[in-house]
Amino acid sequence: MTKAEIVAEIAQETGIEKVAIQATVEKFMECIKKSLISGESVYLRGFGSFIDKNRKEKTGRNISKNTTILIPAHYIPAFKPSKSFVNEVKKNVKEIKK
Repeated sequence: MTKAEIVAEIAQETGIEKVAIQATVEKFMECIKKSLISGESVYLRGFGSFIDKNRKEKTGRNISKNTTILIPAHYIPAFKPSKSFVNEVKKNVKEIKK
């Protein structure tokens, strides 16, 4: 599902104009990005958490030059779904796959 499809579905179900919903969705994503950039996690009860994961320093290989490189420690954004969300997905996917 794309962002445009999400906007269209919300507009259809609520009767609100797509332009207003598009702006809301964009602002929501912008708020999540700003929070993660500033080092804050975003917790959405019953849905999940957007967090910064710390990746430790490690060595890697440059296959084309056959050399070892050092990959520095860094943070990456990640999403951790809530337990209720995971259980709901597991339950419903099993029913669909039958």
